[in-house]
Amino acid sequence: MTKWLQSGRRRDICVLLAADPELHGQQLKSRLESHYDDRIEPKAFYGTLSALVDTGFVEKRTEGIHDVYALTEAGERRVREHYAWMGECLKLEGEGEDEDESERGEESEGADESESATST
Repeated sequence: MTKWLQSGRRRDICVLLAADPELHGQQLKSRLESHYDDRIEPKAFYGTLSALVDTGFVEKRTEGIHDVYALTEAGERRVREHYAWMGECLKLEGEGEDEDESERGEESEGADESESATST
């Protein structure tokens, strides 16, 4: 995993930009604060955005008096790779639970059959 993914805030900003391709900085900050249910210091937030721009995962352009942010191809690729990795991890965990449940179901069905065979 590259260093940019080690920060949850960086990942979350990129996910927001993957869902909505162009957002003003304040829109991003507001959506993130809503998700976290907490205020984010502007200096820390814009520092995170600058780091994403500097590493080439997010591009910034000025529209009037607002800065508009969008994912680059590299940023989009990293979000998709991370999403796939999360899906694999969750699928692996879910598969183990499904197998346990199906095994338990088969065992109890076998027990029911042997009980009914001995009681007749």
